Amino acid sequence: MAHLGIDASHQFYKRRMTGRIWKLSSFYDRPILNSPYRAPELHHPFDDNGQPLEGEPKPGRRPSRLLVPVPASRKKTATAQPSLDLETYTDHALINEIRSYLESWRGLRNPADWGVTGATQRLLEHWRHHKFNAQIPFFCQIEAVETIIWLTEVAPKRAATKGLLDQIGKANAEANPELFRLAMKMATGSGKTTVMAMLIAWQAVNAVRKDSKDFSRAFLIVTPGITIRDRLRVLLPSEPDNYYETREIVPPEMLPEVRRAEIVITNYHSFQHRETLPLPKVARSFLQGNAPEPIKTTETDADMLKRACEKLLNYDRVNVINDEAHHCYRHKVGGDTEGPLTGEDKKEAAENEEAARLWINGIEALGRKLSKGVRAVYDLSATPFFLRGSGYDEGTLFPWVVSDFSLMDAIECGIVKLPRVPVTDNLVQTDSVVYRHLWQHVGKELPKTAAGANKLSPLNLPNMLKTALSALYSHYEGEFERWQRAGIEVPPVFIVVCQNTAISKLVFEWIAGFERGDAEEGERAAFQPGNLKLFQNYDEQGGRLPRPRTLLIDSRQIESGDALDKGFRDAAGPEIEQFKRERAAREGAGGAQDEASESELLREVMNTVGRVGRLGEQIRCVVSVSMLTEGWDTNTVTHILGIRAFGTQLLCEQVVGRGLRRQSYDLNPKTGLFDVEYADIMGIPFDFASSPQKTQPTAPKPVTRVYAIKERSDLEIRFPRVSGYRRDLPSDKLEAAFTADSRLEITPADIGPTAVVMEGIVGAGVTITPQVLERLRPSEISFNLAKHLLYTQFSDEEGFPRQHLFPQIQRLARRWLDEGYLVTRGVPIGAILYQDQLARAAEKINIALTRGSEGSLLAVLDPYNPRGSTRFVNFITSKPVWKTGAQPPKCHISHVVLDSSWEEQLALTLESHPRVLAYAKNQAMGFDIPYLDAGVMRRYVPDFLVRLDVGDDEPLNLILEVKGARDESDKAKAQTTRDLWVPGVNALGGFGRWKFEEFRDWAAMDEDFAALVDRLMKKVPA
Repeated sequence: MAHLGIDASHQFYKRRMTGRIWKLSSFYDRPILNSPYRAPELHHPFDDNGQPLEGEPKPGRRPSRLLVPVPASRKKTATAQPSLDLETYTDHALINEIRSYLESWRGLRNPADWGVTGATQRLLEHWRHHKFNAQIPFFCQIEAVETIIWLTEVAPKRAATKGLLDQIGKANAEANPELFRLAMKMATGSGKTTVMAMLIAWQAVNAVRKDSKDFSRAFLIVTPGITIRDRLRVLLPSEPDNYYETREIVPPEMLPEVRRAEIVITNYHSFQHRETLPLPKVARSFLQGNAPEPIKTTETDADMLKRACEKLLNYDRVNVINDEAHHCYRHKVGGDTEGPLTGEDKKEAAENEEAARLWINGIEALGRKLSKGVRAVYDLSATPFFLRGSGYDEGTLFPWVVSDFSLMDAIECGIVKLPRVPVTDNLVQTDSVVYRHLWQHVGKELPKTAAGANKLSPLNLPNMLKTALSALYSHYEGEFERWQRAGIEVPPVFIVVCQNTAISKLVFEWIAGFERGDAEEGERAAFQPGNLKLFQNYDEQGGRLPRPRTLLIDSRQIESGDALDKGFRDAAGPEIEQFKRERAAREGAGGAQDEASESELLREVMNTVGRVGRLGEQIRCVVSVSMLTEGWDTNTVTHILGIRAFGTQLLCEQVVGRGLRRQSYDLNPKTGLFDVEYADIMGIPFDFASSPQKTQPTAPKPVTRVYAIKERSDLEIRFPRVSGYRRDLPSDKLEAAFTADSRLEITPADIGPTAVVMEGIVGAGVTITPQVLERLRPSEISFNLAKHLLYTQFSDEEGFPRQHLFPQIQRLARRWLDEGYLVTRGVPIGAILYQDQLARAAEKINIALTRGSEGSLLAVLDPYNPRGSTRFVNFITSKPVWKTGAQPPKCHISHVVLDSSWEEQLALTLESHPRVLAYAKNQAMGFDIPYLDAGVMRRYVPDFLVRLDVGDDEPLNLILEVKGARDESDKAKAQTTRDLWVPGVNALGGFGRWKFEEFRDWAAMDEDFAALVDRLMKKVPA
């Protein structure tokens, strides 16, 4: 996070407003610099205090720089808020060192060099290269998981990196002596839930496939409240909308292993030892009698763990994932850096301390209960800092943080909205921007208790507060109209964050309207309409609207799961009754039988704000007590007003984070980047971006669930999952059958420029070329090509090259050259000896050898999941889709995802052709074909699978590819499929007969497919 201090920022903008020479910082002019899907390549320059500097963006990634907390003032009172001191930043050496190792490791081209298990290798390839149908994982999400993988599987094996683990272990020994924790710092809105799913998949798949101390398939996920606990149900593989399927977190062949994961999701409150025998004081005294030990009426650790952790106690080791982990820590031994606290600061510190103690005690108890303990604790948080009351300076970074993707990084990648704050105003009597530090000006006039609130009318709120509400609301009105014009179905959301329930009740009633007084029978109480028209909960005649527009929430009450207290229940009572009636109307008599508690009902409303067809769909304003709950992932928030004290920038970031989730994740086709989205902030001294900009709201693309339709199970297509190929040569006689796909073309695009003109200011120029490559003779080339083939493809069972085959291999390599299968355009022939080109040539010759020599070829099946099927398809996508609907049906899957218009044309052809028995677009099915490309094993995903009636006893399984221009990689895919996969699978038996075809002309799709069917029916060779 980068920010300005208060005094500095005031002068900063004062200079700007008084007309001094000022050059606009690149940050305000162009905040988004980087793609969210690649490592950041640019960053805005900031000084040591986090202030934007003049000048253009700097190349490279910003180092991890973390604030050094300033000790809290000893003089502040409960209501007066001091100026936030200018905090300083320092580079974080551990994170930056790990980043440098990761960058080198990530750059290793050959997966065999990664030093990880086969399952991990497959997952990394999937996350980095898979063509996702819905939201593609962000770079920051992949990097967070890569960091944990690298520290677990790679770093311990290397002498140069073992010291990093020792450093992390030492930090844990000091702060968490019974646990080993690794923390990932990820900005709010950057997708921590997806990272959790990736971590679970990595651990679970490896644990199922291999018994190792490094892996476990048992997981305890701990959250700070019920809201997050409920939202994280997408991490349960049994849920219909689980991320592993709908977001394609794992390849389909790994889903069976993921389904074997044991996952318990709970909020930390479940670690509280509950009363097993509630007794009044008199009864307790009677039962105690003269016994020396007090009566035990609460749970033991064992009782609590049995209730809270369920089946996890059956495992010897468990992984723990802490969401919003800044709530979980052990108080520093002998630590009291904050000094004495008073008033609400003291109350807040005590609440933080109690929550942290309960949370970490529960995890430690689990570790003691298991035979091999808690394997690791993975912490995720946007702000993994010690809180007030911890014994550390508030805002001190957890020393076990190993990766960092800051809010500044997230903004420069466009992953979150850009916060805008007030920068100047017309109140000349003050030296600060009033609406940035609202609490300083209104806090003393607001009530601290419910008793104080009862003496006030909502109409008696401080004028400055009412003006602030009206000002921010006026801007909201314009945004509301823009959203309506853009056709967005839900309204933008305005949040008010209050210091206590007394203030929130008054603000809520001032905004939404209220009734007062005891009315006679048949009459109504005195009515006062709300002051912000779009947020009123009453119509002009004083009748309650059927759908409330403004919601009052007490975050801590509804997060703990306890019953609502009377004061809050009275304040929010009318709206609760309205929501009950709406819920009953939506769900009918069946839903009414399962009546939710009032806190559950409010949680449901809050969790569904901005979601079409749900209870919270039309909520426009949320008035929250204290900080609005973490994990509240509504992406329609556009305005936030703070009416509370803010002691540090840490707290500011936590509150502002509630409004930073993007609405649209569609890249701008012109820039390849996200467009800027804004959240307008008042009353929160969050010193950040503030240049006034205009943005056009964009309706998010609709998403479609693509799934296998049970009623069409007869259209299921089954297929083998192949991991490689095995060739048996009964004799040592080698022959090659070269085809058009044996041709290799090399151009400067493959190896770089081969002619460079050099000129000075005066004098003659010169053109330089790699002449050394031009002088290589064909015999040298064939020798090196044959040597590469011998060592990579012709080894015996013990791994030694079969040297006696070398003369035959060299003869065939020379024949490949002499017959013109090597084509160089603009490059010397010696370019063939570049390692990747040599590998490509060897692959082509090897396939020709397999095709031409005697012997058998067998496909090697995936040892864990050898069979796949269309019946497991279940994912969501924002891509264009075409609904399958032939009569009778031809496709097991509900939709065809359209990556191109060619595919739509082919789908129409398949739907209508009478010989097609069944077909499926190969999207998220898990059907792929391993092939070598320049020596690296990759996976090819063909376009369609078709079951075709060709007049034989059994149908033919057809693999179809729609392809226009073909590069060398495309040729390798086709050649491997046609000459290795198809014969290898057909030789295995048990999967039917298979064939591969490519279509190259979209305009003649119908004719080409009909001709193909005729050719297959007549058994005419292609």
